[in-house]
Amino acid sequence: MALLPILCYPDPKLHRIASPVPGVDASVRRLIADMLETMYDAKGIGLAATQVDVHQRLIVIDISEQRDQPLVLVNPGITWTSAEKKLNEEGCLSVPGIYDGVERFDAVAVSALDRDGKARVVEASGLLAVCIQHEMDHLMGRIFVEYLSPLKRNRIKTKMRKLQRGERD
Repeated sequence: MALLPILCYPDPKLHRIASPVPGVDASVRRLIADMLETMYDAKGIGLAATQVDVHQRLIVIDISEQRDQPLVLVNPGITWTSAEKKLNEEGCLSVPGIYDGVERFDAVAVSALDRDGKARVVEASGLLAVCIQHEMDHLMGRIFVEYLSPLKRNRIKTKMRKLQRGERD
């Protein structure tokens, strides 16, 4: 396993739309293991392949307290959403140190393949539903800050560029 570099906003590669994974093979399972290791090392609860500059429809999530219940979704697709939406504070490994409110569906159902290539449906609510929607946005080239006002987004972009250059506010 290996730690993968995480792309940081406003890197344009974060806006690429991910392609379907043609099949779950040894290379995909290796990528899954590397993504999980990277997510755990970065203290995150979710990671999309797009964030590690692999533009395939693959996400890993673990919202458990013990960090021992990884959820792997290959080629995920939302098949149902609740009527209710909720405002939740979100952060992102690609936008470190930034948190803000984003409105998401309170519950979703997702069809996907697991790490063995078996089809499954995941019904999620609360934090897991938020995390799934957030990571699936990455697969579509969308970052959570894009839900914010243009003023907030521009401030975040400026702050992230300064951080990347090693400057302080």
